[in-house]
Amino acid sequence: MNADTTLASQDLLKKISTPDALRQLERAQLPSVADAVRNHLIACVSQTGGHLAAGLGVVELTVALHYIFDTPNDQLIWDVGHQAYPHKILTGRYDQMHQLRQKGGLSGFLRRDESVYDAFGAGHSSTSISAALGMAVAAQAQHIERKHIAVIGDGALSAGMAFEALNHGGSLDVDLLVILNDNDMSISPPVGAISNYLARILSSRFYHQMRQGGKQILGNIPGMKHFAHRWEEHMKGMLMPSTLFEELGFNYIGPIDGHDLPLLLDTLDNMKALTGPRFLHVVTQKGRGYAPAEGDPCVYHGVTPFNLDTGKMEKKPVRKKSYSQIFSDWICAEAAQDKRLMAITPAMREGSGLVQFATTHPDRYYDVGIAEQHAVTFAAGLACDKMKPVVAIYSTFLQRAYDQMIHDVALQNLDITFAVDRAGMVGADGATHAGVFDLSYARCIPNMAVLAPADEMECRAMLHTAYQHPGPGLVRYPRGTGAGLEPPETLETLPWAKGEIRHVGKTIAILSFGSTLALALQLADELQATVANMRFIKPLDTTLIDQLADEHQLLITLEENVIAGGAGSAVSEYLATRHKNPPIMHFGLPDHYIEQANQQEQWEEAGLTLQNISPKIQQALKNIATST
Repeated sequence: MNADTTLASQDLLKKISTPDALRQLERAQLPSVADAVRNHLIACVSQTGGHLAAGLGVVELTVALHYIFDTPNDQLIWDVGHQAYPHKILTGRYDQMHQLRQKGGLSGFLRRDESVYDAFGAGHSSTSISAALGMAVAAQAQHIERKHIAVIGDGALSAGMAFEALNHGGSLDVDLLVILNDNDMSISPPVGAISNYLARILSSRFYHQMRQGGKQILGNIPGMKHFAHRWEEHMKGMLMPSTLFEELGFNYIGPIDGHDLPLLLDTLDNMKALTGPRFLHVVTQKGRGYAPAEGDPCVYHGVTPFNLDTGKMEKKPVRKKSYSQIFSDWICAEAAQDKRLMAITPAMREGSGLVQFATTHPDRYYDVGIAEQHAVTFAAGLACDKMKPVVAIYSTFLQRAYDQMIHDVALQNLDITFAVDRAGMVGADGATHAGVFDLSYARCIPNMAVLAPADEMECRAMLHTAYQHPGPGLVRYPRGTGAGLEPPETLETLPWAKGEIRHVGKTIAILSFGSTLALALQLADELQATVANMRFIKPLDTTLIDQLADEHQLLITLEENVIAGGAGSAVSEYLATRHKNPPIMHFGLPDHYIEQANQQEQWEEAGLTLQNISPKIQQALKNIATST
């Protein structure tokens, strides 16, 4: 792609900066629009990073949807947001794409407060059908004429929530169109001329009228209503794939080629005229139109900035191991010693660091798809029968399995280790993926142990310690790299529920939980404070807390978690059982969402900096001195 191509794409997109302008074009002009959107998408993401392959696969579908439907009056609901970059380009945001996922720029996901065209905010998967169904019912209740279209990927369709929505939606007489973006060919055989022809026929008004008329005529003959239904399904099954979706109450059309723009336009135009729950199955290619992404759509699903011509990602050399790699090394070492270890992940093999384990121990590795609830209860079943499961999951996704943690795991005190990646601030993925609630939501669960390592060495040791603990244990660690410490190859067990003093000072004691230890040590140098690396959020090291409270005039807690209900709250709750305590100050994340930025900028916004915290502590000391 050259500069002239990029400029030509921008010039065309300026002329059609809204779907209203797009709909003024002739159909013959739309392939040029699709080319412009694809070129602009590649050019922008090459600078900012972000999700690329999925968006490239739905360019034609996005153009067709905005051309056929009257958005934003007709409500278009995208699932997750990975595939919604072309949608952003066509809805007045093409000139802001170069600020995608940057502080103050466009979100990498859908946001209702970003555009009227973003009908529903989404960062987690499998919500689109439920949301679209709710909107359809609301419109019907208010006698509003509008269409509701949910676009969901085949991966997101693996979640139970999507099927719950389909089960409900198929029983209602509402205007709902669900579009399955099947970009992995995982559900249906390859499409071709015959299936495309059938899609045209089955989505046409003529077929729909014949179908309904046949049912009506045969249905009036005694004993023939059931036969009419069975005859229709039998004949359709001879021509098309047998589908669960028809049984759920949806009029199923497809599969069709998602890159055949004329076919998409005809099919969507036909389906727009129909009523009731409809299901369109569209097959697309991830990474379409950009050779590197076509060749390796997994790698180009989420990318860092890359060279536009070669596709090579411009990563800076990193010598330090990431926490995900520390986990990968640990689980492989642990599995070599314990044949009971089973690894489970909800569709996050690469992100969670399970690639090597999956290769080395394929018989003990389970990717359950985007099904966090099932992942946790599946682990519970394994634990009931003498296995020792490790659930590798992002903090933000563990939220989706909260009831299973309480009811299926902790209530039965089952021996399961939760390896919780991406705890704390996560940078460009922003508020939807921030892992800032886990200390609060996990520590209130009976039987659940909660650990937070301060560095890489502790991360490996804590994973082993939690694994050896005969009950549920959660180890939460941040995104990216730590201090650069290289853990030993041995498997070390830490003293249970014991913290440690990292720096001896006077007057002030700083209780650090997890990733804030480096900041705590900076504060100690400036304020001559004692620093305790607490290690355990639950159970707390109450002996150490007693010592610190008795020997210091002011206590400070630091955590990369929301202050509400977090580790600092746990300390205060314990201190409330004592008779005499020094004042205590809590520093963590505030009671509002922190949007996308780099992680350092997010810490600054949260006030987790030396420059913000030190003056507040000094002022508190002055107040103490004045009061005494």
